Amino acid sequence: MTHSLPRGAGASQGLTTEKFTSVRELFDSMLDADPRYSAQLAVYVAGEKVVDLVGGPDSSANSLTGVFSCSKGVSALAFSLLVQDGLVDLDATVASYWPEFAQNGKASVTVRQLLSHQAGLVGAQGGFAMEEYSDLPAVAARLAAMAPMWRPGSGTFGYHALTMGVFLEELCRRVSGERLQDVYNRRIRVPFAADMFLGLPESEESRFRPVLFDEEAPPAFFDPFCLAGVSGNVQAGNLLELPNVRSVRAAGSCSGAGVGSADGLARVYAGAITGIEGQPAYLTPETIALMSQEQVWGLDRVFCDTGAFAITFMKAHPRMDFGSAQAFGHDGANAALGYADPLYGIGFGYVPAWNEEGSTTGRAMQLSAAVRQVLLAGN
Repeated sequence: MTHSLPRGAGASQGLTTEKFTSVRELFDSMLDADPRYSAQLAVYVAGEKVVDLVGGPDSSANSLTGVFSCSKGVSALAFSLLVQDGLVDLDATVASYWPEFAQNGKASVTVRQLLSHQAGLVGAQGGFAMEEYSDLPAVAARLAAMAPMWRPGSGTFGYHALTMGVFLEELCRRVSGERLQDVYNRRIRVPFAADMFLGLPESEESRFRPVLFDEEAPPAFFDPFCLAGVSGNVQAGNLLELPNVRSVRAAGSCSGAGVGSADGLARVYAGAITGIEGQPAYLTPETIALMSQEQVWGLDRVFCDTGAFAITFMKAHPRMDFGSAQAFGHDGANAALGYADPLYGIGFGYVPAWNEEGSTTGRAMQLSAAVRQVLLAGN
């Protein structure tokens, strides 16, 4: 049985199946606790939509907003199709597809190392201007000419916040002749009718709501010349403004300019592992296993905290407990979250209207845990 709920103080609007009433109650308790809190939540299980909720004054069922680095996870889903098609071998050198990349001691770096944050190319001193992210070949050329900030293959990894999307896009261009955004649109977004965009078209612009920030909160400080500052592009601009700039969200940088809804995120992940609404899964179990296998775990050199990555995808771990050991996905700087969990059969999407702190322990993690608790209780 599915319940539709009225909009009201502390009440979400949307649909849940009866089995997932406890998830709705948790979401409503979050709305009760903070009158400003606004968000969307969507969950698919075994290809069926079981939760589709929205609440708060600044979110609506039809609104789209920035999801920041959730864009990397969505882009990695599209890149997985290139691997599945045999166009990319993860153990080949990057230079075998992109010869210019071999400069400055990078000739032996593999695709696997590059796409699991091990290459030491977190950014460039001086940073990249916003407009450069609309000129992929120029940014890619700068990165290809760089020397790594640590020795690739040494076991060190660190979050490539804005460069990871460039690597995905340039490799796609080299092996297929297409933009990764176009592969995503043609093979995932359109067939699965997903409101998750890598490049927001003008026709959808009226649905866009800027990501909201607490202006009273002081911005976090990164020394612009430290690893975190270089990765965060501190010298050249505020990466948190990426999706709020029309030209940037129109270009759809795979690093962090994606725009979507919670349902859009949940649909692309559910479509990958279980399929939805009669559409079969677009990734094979073999591709899922290959792309979601953990590559690194331990101290992230950029964040100086524990992290875990597969091929671009984040992996769940004790500090970021969004799913089982099989789960793979990505969060965003505003605490948005999208993931798939093949063990539970979950496709999950969470998108807040306001930038949220504490994404590793915040509302998305609590809601994800509540979904899994329901499924475990039914076994």
